[in-house]
Amino acid sequence: MKKVTSELHTFNSISGLMRRLEQPKPLHPLVALIHYKDVKVPLTDAGNKFSLDFYKISFKTAFTGQVKYGQGYYDFEEGGMAFLAPNQIVTMSDNPDGYEGYSLFFHPDLIRGYPLGAMIQKYGFFSYAVSEALFLSEKEKTVIASLFDSIAKELDNNIDLFSQDVLISQIELLLNYSNRYYNRQFITRKSVHNDMIDKMNAYLSDRFTEKSLINGLPSVREVSDHLHLSPRYLTDMLKSLTGQSAQQHIHNHLIDRAKNILSNSNRTIAEIAYDLGFEHPQSFNKLFRQKTEMSPIEFRQSFN
Repeated sequence: MKKVTSELHTFNSISGLMRRLEQPKPLHPLVALIHYKDVKVPLTDAGNKFSLDFYKISFKTAFTGQVKYGQGYYDFEEGGMAFLAPNQIVTMSDNPDGYEGYSLFFHPDLIRGYPLGAMIQKYGFFSYAVSEALFLSEKEKTVIASLFDSIAKELDNNIDLFSQDVLISQIELLLNYSNRYYNRQFITRKSVHNDMIDKMNAYLSDRFTEKSLINGLPSVREVSDHLHLSPRYLTDMLKSLTGQSAQQHIHNHLIDRAKNILSNSNRTIAEIAYDLGFEHPQSFNKLFRQKTEMSPIEFRQSFN
C-alpha cells in the first residue's frame, strides 16, 4: 500500500486562503471572518499542513468528542478558542463537522503602526500548542460570541476612514477578554496544573544531580518538552499559580543544589560552577548573589 504523505501549503495572503477554502473574497483585504458551517474543506486537503503568514483566532462553539489537554483528554462540549501566530504550521482536520463556530484571520499589516502591533507579543497564547486551547464557560462563550458578531457587522459595512481603527479596537478587546479567561483557566484547572508542577519539580530534582548536569543546565524548552507543554504556556501557567516563571523555577532548583554543595564540600567556587553546568564561574557568582544577596563564599562562611 502506498504511503500517504502530507503536503505543506503556505498562504501569504488572506485572499489566497479564502480561495482555497472556496470562500467569497474578503471584504477587507487584511481581515476575514468565516463560519465553519460555510467551509467545505476539500477531501484532498485532509491531513495536509498549512502555514499562514497571518494571525488566526478560532472560536469553536461546540466540539464533538475529546480534546487533548496537557497529558490527558477531556470532554469540552461547551466549546473554546485557539490562537495561531504567523508562520505556525497547522494540520487540516479530516473531520470539519466535528465542531461549529468561527475563525478570524487578520494580517500583521492590519495592526502595524498601531499600539496593538507593538504589544501583541504580550498575548502569550499565540505561542501555545493547539492542545492548550482556551475552554469557555457558557457565560464566557456568550461574551466571545458577541465580540465576533460585532466584528462580523463591522466587516459588512463599507470601508471608510474609521474601519481600521474600529476593527483593531474590536480585535484588541477580544484578545483582552481571552487573556482574562486564560487566567481563570489556570485557576479552575488548578489540580491538573498542580500535577504538572509536581512533575516539573521531580524532573528538575533529577536533572540537578551531578550525573545529569554533565549535559548542561536544563532549559525551559527541555522542561516544557518533558511535560508535553509549550514553553510559553508553561511559563504563563507557573506565573499565574506561583508568581514565578519557568526560568525562575529552574534557577531555584539550581541555587538549592549549589547551597547543598557549598555546605557539604570543600570544592572551590569555580569547581562548583563547572559542576553545575556554568561555562564561566562569574556567571554562577552573579546568579547566586541575585538569588541570595550573598556571594557563594559568603554563604559558605555564614553556614559554617
